Amino acid sequence: MSDERVFATPAGVTIGPLTDIADGAARNYVLQLRAGRFHGFVVRQGAEVFGYVDRCPHMGLPLAQTLDAYLTPDGSAITCSWHAALFAIRDGKCLGGPCPGQALTPWPVTVQSDAIVTA
Repeated sequence: MSDERVFATPAGVTIGPLTDIADGAARNYVLQLRAGRFHGFVVRQGAEVFGYVDRCPHMGLPLAQTLDAYLTPDGSAITCSWHAALFAIRDGKCLGGPCPGQALTPWPVTVQSDAIVTA
């Protein structure tokens, strides 16, 4: 297994139960794959989940300086704690800050039988 950082995962990997993420919250996941280590996060809104690679498009840094702190205080957007960039939860597009025209890299995830699974 490699220590390289990878930016995608295979489909069909169960990453955990949906109940591991409170409704309106986000959670970090690190997956060790043969090709390397993947860092991503998932935002839950009701029964829906939205996954993204944990990498700011502006500087390439992980978005959260504190574990699982990916959302604005009101939970309405994803935020980069380094530069205060804001991203839409549903599509990862930049809403404000030093990221005009950029977006987060999607991490396709879905819910199957109350579990979060890569798609």
